[in-house]
Amino acid sequence: MLYLMASLLAVQAAASAHADDVCNLDLGRGWPPATENYGSAVEGLFAAGAKPTLSMTRLPARSVESGVQLFAGAGDGDWTLRFSQADERIQVWSDGKRELRVGQQPDVQQVPMPAALARRMVADWQRALSTQVPADRTAQFHDDEVLLFVVDDLRVSGLQPACGPASRLMEQVGLLIEATDDSDEKRIKRWRKLEEKLDELEQSLTGATG
Repeated sequence: MLYLMASLLAVQAAASAHADDVCNLDLGRGWPPATENYGSAVEGLFAAGAKPTLSMTRLPARSVESGVQLFAGAGDGDWTLRFSQADERIQVWSDGKRELRVGQQPDVQQVPMPAALARRMVADWQRALSTQVPADRTAQFHDDEVLLFVVDDLRVSGLQPACGPASRLMEQVGLLIEATDDSDEKRIKRWRKLEEKLDELEQSLTGATG
């Protein structure tokens, strides 16, 4: 988890450094070439047979895979927020052959999340990804770490965004990861901070599309 948080902080710093530059996101719709089998294996292992409404999965170049997922609750009940991290790297190469280690038990932490906040996050993420990544821009292959964003039926993949409204999603991912490791009292504060970040995201989207 420390590696993930350090990575998120680095990207947030880069976002500030490039605030005045033209924002070019290396994100596209769908699966990057030669990634679907690997990515599907990771997503499937973390979902454990369920279907998340929202997810962000990290496919690093060398370290273990990880991801956050939101599962809808019944009716107006709480949703489930889950953070998963592979026990050992899922994709490995040996003698030129790829192996997907999906028989392992990942490290999983999950907590309830208020339904209204979860629904708002789903709507804002869908708006951010659909407006910042044109429908005709397809995902490209990368040797570096790749992120997989999925909101309902919308899939966006590519390098971690370091500028524009999309970079604000990564700030929220950091809060989500922290929330899965918090006490109940601290988690309430985390939800308030997430609401503030969603306000900022909505404001940035209004500016970007207005």
